Amino acid sequence: MASVITTKAMMSHHHVLSSTRITTLYSDTSIDNQQIKAKPQTSHRFFSRRFSGVTRAVINSPAPSPAPEKEKVEGERRCHVAWTSVQQEKWEGELTVQGNIPTWLNGTYLRNGPGLWNIGDHDFRHLFDGYSTLVKLQFDDGRLFSGHHLLESDAYKAAKKHKKLCYREFSETPKPARTTFKNPFSGIGEIVRLFSGESLTDNANTGVVRLGDGRVMCLTETQKGSILVDHETLETIGKFEYDDVLSDHMIQSAHPIVTETEMWTLIPDLVKPGYRVVRMEAGSNKREVVGRVRCRAGSWGPGWVHSFAVTENYVVIPEMPLRYSVKNLLRAEPTPLYKFEWCPQDGAFLHVMSKLTGEIVASVEVPAYVTFHFINAYEEDENGDGKATVIIADCCEHNADTRILDMLRLHTLRSSHGHDVLPDARIGRFRIPLDGSKYGKLETAVEADKHGRAMDMCSINPLYLGLKYRYVYACGAKRPCNFPNALSKVDMVEKKVKNWHEHGIIPSEPFFVPRPGATREDDGVVISIVSEENGGSYAILLDGSSFEEIARAKFPYGLPYGLHGCWIPKH
Repeated sequence: MASVITTKAMMSHHHVLSSTRITTLYSDTSIDNQQIKAKPQTSHRFFSRRFSGVTRAVINSPAPSPAPEKEKVEGERRCHVAWTSVQQEKWEGELTVQGNIPTWLNGTYLRNGPGLWNIGDHDFRHLFDGYSTLVKLQFDDGRLFSGHHLLESDAYKAAKKHKKLCYREFSETPKPARTTFKNPFSGIGEIVRLFSGESLTDNANTGVVRLGDGRVMCLTETQKGSILVDHETLETIGKFEYDDVLSDHMIQSAHPIVTETEMWTLIPDLVKPGYRVVRMEAGSNKREVVGRVRCRAGSWGPGWVHSFAVTENYVVIPEMPLRYSVKNLLRAEPTPLYKFEWCPQDGAFLHVMSKLTGEIVASVEVPAYVTFHFINAYEEDENGDGKATVIIADCCEHNADTRILDMLRLHTLRSSHGHDVLPDARIGRFRIPLDGSKYGKLETAVEADKHGRAMDMCSINPLYLGLKYRYVYACGAKRPCNFPNALSKVDMVEKKVKNWHEHGIIPSEPFFVPRPGATREDDGVVISIVSEENGGSYAILLDGSSFEEIARAKFPYGLPYGLHGCWIPKH
């Protein structure tokens, strides 16, 4: 984590351009050629590509596909475009740029996220339920080409075909077929389908990464939701087929750590509560288990691991009190914590594993915490003898307040206009001693009021991954709000924050791209895609150092909110 929902109030802000390649999910003959230039293309251009043994051939034609009729859903009327579905299945064209794109910025920014929140006459309930929508910003010598495409997962294709939900999403469970005969074993069958992974979604709507060998993969927390895509056309290539026996564990961290040489990820174990730490070399499809962490808490089920952190020599594994719950997984209707339970009585922990040996070198109890996203981690030598004595791990921490999960219901996001209901968040800094101590620390790294007491969707200069660093780029807030509505640059050394905000906006994750050859950590640009209250959207470029706008480009239609992205340099 199909027909499209729309509203009359929004129709005037969305244009379908016949001068570019487009397949619409509704009909709209209005054209605004002033907002966009057609991307030069060769009619019926044929090409083929091969990835992991999969060959595909694509014929690109400038002619638009026939458009079905427009549909409307009550839940999306008069709400912010960030929380409405994309109104066409795919689109591509050139954007008009205001300002100047740096000449060195050549490559493609990809953003993934849930962009379609209904199927048939059914409205999804939660932000994380929507079907994956890829958006690209392709920078080419000062020009900017863009596009979006719905990911062709099995979950999306089945929903589109049958006009109903067919797989388990974050908060949604398919309705059982109506029969005159009540099967007393249906509950057992559902447990089998759940633990085999058969009923779980492959809707890879969370992140997108470029592997070291150049392949591009969309991800979510189910292992079957690892899907290869073409970053130029945004077409779905097919499943990433892991060449190992680890897929029977169903779930994974949605955010692996990816470098040019390897990929690290965590695989939670629901049967023997713990986590497998696994590594995959670039160019390989085979994951190898480096080590295993056993949960320290007494509750059944490991803590949720949406993300984790690494240093030069270690992997930092979180064990949150927010734990996977099988009984909640099996519910037809979601609880306020969905597939999780809050178990603060069992304690909160962090484990540190050696990358080289798989040995657990530290396992400490810390104050209760709730985090979706770790920012970075590094080793600190406090004695000056060249040996690490403590690990610093930073995350976007929600003050141990689990309400943030339920605040992401679409009904709440669409209806809380003008109310300051967003739960507080901060940069939480863990200090993990490596001397065998039983306890670690959790502190607030920077005064939270400086970024509006909101902090999530973070990025850093990727060259500082696992190293001591200074700058964080994330989504902050200008209160009152019900969702992060600003971009923030945080100086972790000077404890200062620069904020960027415009009225009525919802920006997606600010993604930092370093300038080639730069020597300063913040020498680069920050990319974000912004949804506007008036129904529009635009791409924004901020200078990584001054945090001032240097360029923007308006889309000819409104884009919904998205989650995480990656950068693919032009070769």
